[in-house]
Amino acid sequence: MKKDPILEAKISDFLKRMSLEEKIGQMIQPEIRHLTPQDVRDYHIGSVLNGGGSVPNGNRYSKAADWLAIADAYYEASMDTSDGKLAIPIMWGTDAVHGVGNIVGATLFPHNIALGAARNPELIREIGRITATEIAVTGLDWDFSPTVAVARDDRWGRTYESYSENPDLVREYAGKMVEGLQGDARDVDFLSNVRVLSTAKHFIADGGTHNGIDRGNCIDDEETLYRVHAAGYYSAIEAGVQSVMASFNSWHGDHMHGHRYLLTDVLKEQMGFDGLVVGDWNGHGFVAGATVLNCPQAINAGLDVFMVPDPQWKELYHNTLEQARTGVIPMSRIDDAVSRILRVKLRANLWEKGMPSSRSLAGKDELLGAKEHRAVARQAVRESIVLLKNKKNTLPLSPCAHVLVAGDGADNISKQTGGWSVNWQGTGNTIDDFPGATTLWSGIHQAVTSAGGKATLSVDGTFSEKPDVAIVIFGEDPYAEMQGDIQYQLLKAGDTSDLLLLKKLKAQGIPVVALFITGRPMWINRELNAVDALAVIWQPGTEGAGVADVIFKTIEGQINYPMTGRLAFSWPKSPDQGPLNIGDENYDPLFAYGFGLRYGEVDTLPDDLSEEGLSLESGSVVLELFNRRPLGAYSIILEGKNNDRATLNGNIARVSTLEVTCVDRDVQEDARRAVWNGEGEGLVALSTPNRQVLSDYYESRSSLVFDIKVDAAPANNAWVRIGCGPSCYSQVEISKELSTIEGTGWRTLIVDLQCYPDAGTDFGLKRTPRELFALILEPFALVSNDKMDISFAQVRIEKELAQGASVRIQ
Repeated sequence: MKKDPILEAKISDFLKRMSLEEKIGQMIQPEIRHLTPQDVRDYHIGSVLNGGGSVPNGNRYSKAADWLAIADAYYEASMDTSDGKLAIPIMWGTDAVHGVGNIVGATLFPHNIALGAARNPELIREIGRITATEIAVTGLDWDFSPTVAVARDDRWGRTYESYSENPDLVREYAGKMVEGLQGDARDVDFLSNVRVLSTAKHFIADGGTHNGIDRGNCIDDEETLYRVHAAGYYSAIEAGVQSVMASFNSWHGDHMHGHRYLLTDVLKEQMGFDGLVVGDWNGHGFVAGATVLNCPQAINAGLDVFMVPDPQWKELYHNTLEQARTGVIPMSRIDDAVSRILRVKLRANLWEKGMPSSRSLAGKDELLGAKEHRAVARQAVRESIVLLKNKKNTLPLSPCAHVLVAGDGADNISKQTGGWSVNWQGTGNTIDDFPGATTLWSGIHQAVTSAGGKATLSVDGTFSEKPDVAIVIFGEDPYAEMQGDIQYQLLKAGDTSDLLLLKKLKAQGIPVVALFITGRPMWINRELNAVDALAVIWQPGTEGAGVADVIFKTIEGQINYPMTGRLAFSWPKSPDQGPLNIGDENYDPLFAYGFGLRYGEVDTLPDDLSEEGLSLESGSVVLELFNRRPLGAYSIILEGKNNDRATLNGNIARVSTLEVTCVDRDVQEDARRAVWNGEGEGLVALSTPNRQVLSDYYESRSSLVFDIKVDAAPANNAWVRIGCGPSCYSQVEISKELSTIEGTGWRTLIVDLQCYPDAGTDFGLKRTPRELFALILEPFALVSNDKMDISFAQVRIEKELAQGASVRIQ
């Protein structure tokens, strides 16, 4: 958007009067759990965030007043000039990605994949406006939304955050959502008291990583970045978006938080973005040569605000301050970053808006989940449903019938709302967490009983009186980033309870309608064969009654609401068909992009779709990972303390804290030697670019087995680790065992898989070993932060070897 000369003059005046300490403070964004109002005063903090599930005083049922109390305290602290410093209002950002997901009672809309199916840009603008309204009730200033990723591999765990695989649709929607949140940049309503700052994220190609791995590596060429992945940023910038969030992913191996060419040369200069670039959750810590608390590379590349939820964020502040003083970060770069932050704050009129509690919508709890807001969310549900099968025009149903409602999704608000709902992953929620919401069952029950029909809820499908029709609601359980990654677009392997339920009801001569809850296209040929009708309802949010609006007729037998949704993603014929996108060479989906039956159309889908999907047989007794060389898709990677990484492609590789070489055990170069220098944590791992499902081994009393020779054991701190992604791993300490076998030649170490504890992530998520083994990227890694000299060979996982949960030496 066009710069205002008056505003730019104010920025220049601020820069002249600000100390370096004040400038660095503006560039630091801690998390509410680790930031006090006194910290804001002392460090001149420019912004704060709350993570998914992070709430005032740890109370998930906090009211608007609780949020406002903290917002006021932060604001007052930021405006305190008693130390002679300037008054610069703090900003508070939150992830309201489908409504204000952290606030109990707020309106939650269908996720973006569903909105893409609605094909209604003006609806997107209205959703943005309502989201801004409900954020403003809590006194917050800034929404980390919209996600404008163009998801190109549906195995990605954030596919549902993408509007479409088609960049044209993403571009059409992105600007509308920005306008809804911020207001029209050409209008006096722009960033008024009823609007909030918007963020286009995650720059760039988060939806284009190799094999759909979250935080992975995009290997597309630059023309594809421009043509596909940048699409949403063009319309967002045109609409006046004030912030862009850097992505966790890399492009050709270079992490985006440290990518000067893309952040500065492309985004800021070529694309003309003059707002601020904010990092993602400790994302700068993945830049090569950097750590979470020491990362001048990100600022020099073009990052303006460190998002640093780490409890030790003050260390990052001091390091950055010293780097600015010594010229490691040029003052021109500091001033550019602070200018952008001030520009956004001035455009948002934060000085004039005053205390969060004094603003026009502040504290109006009645606006959270207001009737008018829920009506728009219900409209979005209706317009997003996609009908894939409708044999003999089974749908719409008569509301006067006897309807059996079955399946684990029927009365399951957690499944219905998906991730980013009250908590980050969206798991474990109950209807108490969504006051005023309607589950799918309650919506169906209301529609049927009000028309004089009969509705019966029976999750397992049992009944005493044979119904006229059965509605079975099933699909994916809730998830968010990382945890949502899958290896295949397979709902569940084998004869699942969902499939058996569909078949059982069909065999009893009951017409069966399936409602599929999902965050992405999945291979469901077997389920399609087993039903008379199937509609994809995505993750509809809090207004489940919108589904009943569409699938039932009026009492008079007329269509109540038409079926209008169209696929914004191509639907696979097999679970291993992806990536699958419109425009691909040899494009051959089961349902093409844009497909969606209308009521009354002839359905030509056969009842004998191929059920020869992926055969996930039980793994062999021994899964070999390394035998003289890495096997299958595995390679040996190294990671040093400074996030420097290397792949052992030849016979030697080095990073900052260790070196790995090929050595001889029995034959030439059949083992690998790893030497740690003691200068910080280092890792050597067997790694694969595609997730492996090794659940069968975890369930089969298996053990990780490897031969090892210890020439120098560490005094302490050595682990054998399994990993599922950045900062997502479980590990077992083996320091004692390594010391025991030091200098004794080649030995065998056996680590029972049951030894592994829950895996933690940098987001605080706890993943059980059972979940972890379904998402494996690194089934074997040796880690130490001490001096150590070891060699390893013959790495494998063996079934039926475990002896309870022990670590043993042979």
